Amino acid sequence: MLVGRSSQRRFEMMSWGFDGWIWMAVWIAALLVMIWLIVRGPGRAVEPDAVEILRIRFARGEIGKEEFEQARAVLE
Repeated sequence: MLVGRSSQRRFEMMSWGFDGWIWMAVWIAALLVMIWLIVRGPGRAVEPDAVEILRIRFARGEIGKEEFEQARAVLE
């Protein structure tokens, strides 16, 4: 009977029970949310408007002053 008790006790120590599995699921979910927030990165959803793109092209020298002013007048 002594062997039976020790094997039962070993099983009880290895068993997590229902609460243990719930907490494990909570920690895994929290870890996944943190990874998703890190990978997503800040401010990806904002796209520049047409006037901002025009300003960027003018600053790069892709278009001249006259073309910039004409396009800005059309957009505004």
